[in-house]
Amino acid sequence: MGVAVIVEERRNQLLELVRMRGFASLPELAEQLNVSESTVRRDLDCLEDTGSARRTHGGVFYVGQSPMLPDFEERQPAQWDKKRAIAAEAAKFVEDGDTLLMDGGSTTYEVARLLVVRRLQIVTNSLPVANLFASNKNHDLVLVGGYVYPRTGVTLGPYAIEMLEKVNVRRTIMSVAGINERGFFNSNLLLVEAERAMMQAAEEVIVVADSTKFGHQSLSHLCPLGDVHHVVVDHEITDHWKNKLETAGVKVHIAAKQTV
Repeated sequence: MGVAVIVEERRNQLLELVRMRGFASLPELAEQLNVSESTVRRDLDCLEDTGSARRTHGGVFYVGQSPMLPDFEERQPAQWDKKRAIAAEAAKFVEDGDTLLMDGGSTTYEVARLLVVRRLQIVTNSLPVANLFASNKNHDLVLVGGYVYPRTGVTLGPYAIEMLEKVNVRRTIMSVAGINERGFFNSNLLLVEAERAMMQAAEEVIVVADSTKFGHQSLSHLCPLGDVHHVVVDHEITDHWKNKLETAGVKVHIAAKQTV
């Protein structure tokens, strides 16, 4: 087999890995393909030239026909290093056999990527999250029905609420768009209604949010600070906000800084 053929096959494998995941980091790709990160970078340069993938800090996005959605793809690279660290910390809460509810936030998606190798029962209203788990026989997957919000691929509305009201899980893991003294916020009223139902369904509610979300609000108020059990955040959270959360009875878990 010629060198050119080997290179072409490796790049096809690389593209398929990125396509299946939607987003992948350089170290992950190098490990999967058993090559150096410099080799991965060269291959990604080629794929980017063909328009099949788009490089971002720490990794690459698939930009062809993908299960990801435009708004989701735009949000995913933002604060990616922080999201990756938060996801690693949040994944420690999850035990094999757990039943989890997961929303469609970009940080929640990073948690989901770390959980695909675990034996779990997953309930989600997110098409991108469901896509991660759908092809793995380790999981029991329940996709919540309803109106599909086209920007992010989450199901919302009365049918989603009705289904969520019948679900009972051990933990809900969710993202938010803003956090201030009044509590947690998200950017869509229907999304907030679905997330409230997710909170009611769970024994424990875990919010995953990077430090840039603090001190800001968004369109719809989700709940007061004290209505969640845990917040997982990156190391750049200020003492002010850490104290605010703890005073409200929330357990704060600070993720260690990670390197790419």
